[in-house]
Amino acid sequence: MDDLQYGKRNKRGDWAPNEPLTLAPVFQLPFDFKAFLKWIPHYFFPWNIIFAISAVAYWAWIIPSVETMQTLSFGWAFWLYAVNAVLTFLFFGAFELHLYVLKRQENRFKYNGKFPSESKNSVFWFQSQNFDNILRTFLSGVTIWTAIEVIVLWAFANGYAPWLSFADHPVYLAALALAVPIIHEFHFFCIHRLIHTPFLYKWVHSVHHNSINPSPWSSLSMHPIEHLLYFSTMFYHLIIPSNPIIALYQLNYAAFGAIPGHVGFDKVEVGDDKSFDSHAYAHYLHHKYFEVNYGDALIPLDKWFGTWHDGSKEGDARMQERFRQRKAKIAEAQARKAAANPTKEAAQ
Repeated sequence: MDDLQYGKRNKRGDWAPNEPLTLAPVFQLPFDFKAFLKWIPHYFFPWNIIFAISAVAYWAWIIPSVETMQTLSFGWAFWLYAVNAVLTFLFFGAFELHLYVLKRQENRFKYNGKFPSESKNSVFWFQSQNFDNILRTFLSGVTIWTAIEVIVLWAFANGYAPWLSFADHPVYLAALALAVPIIHEFHFFCIHRLIHTPFLYKWVHSVHHNSINPSPWSSLSMHPIEHLLYFSTMFYHLIIPSNPIIALYQLNYAAFGAIPGHVGFDKVEVGDDKSFDSHAYAHYLHHKYFEVNYGDALIPLDKWFGTWHDGSKEGDARMQERFRQRKAKIAEAQARKAAANPTKEAAQ
């Protein structure tokens, strides 16, 4: 495919789409029903339907019986860890192999023209982004993911969570399943803004942002505290009336759903003239500029809070103006402090 039909490449080899990002029409006012109908297929395909099916498959073939889950034990916990680890290796590894190892589409549609393997950096374990990202994914990521999965399933099995059956509550549970991506977006935005506060960013979130040029293995490369916050999205289903299958969908949406934002390519080619959209651009801009696009545009939270960047020159201008205003406020506060304590400031 010719990626220059869809975007442009700068002198450094970085590719960007021609069209700026648009927000999902779900919460926009005035509500545009035609735009909503046109957008609906994108809500399900290609990602959400995969994560939903994965939850059903987990419940059918992987999750132990309710009787087994009523007792916490190393046996079934380790079984779930093994399955999660294998599926992570296969799913994340498939994108890594296709795009970064075999480089089957070279750098077509790649936002950052360079590949992480082309350079070493001391911020990573073994000076390798890939080794660092992989180790953090399996040592901390899959472990905490599985621990939360075990706790929630144990709570359902023992009646500590409000378990509704699909037979008795089909409409409500169908609506809740449709809301899983919305719950994830709200949760992700909130914890993401939290870990961008100076203290938590320095000691926690900076681990993830070391991957300025993200690749598939960057998806779950985080500090353990961030893993805990990120996967805690499953805990909502301990509070709201739900079903363990939907709770698994919520968890799998977070676990496997980290891939789209970090794949590093706008389109993934699956043939000479076929591809599917990654929907990665919004989060790639976050990795590039750090203080924009804390969410993924399903809910326009970034728009409401003034941190939205659509990839356009106008988006750049809005971001720079926001930075300028913040610097001006800091300078003004320092000037007021100096005026209030002239002797102390002069001594310093």
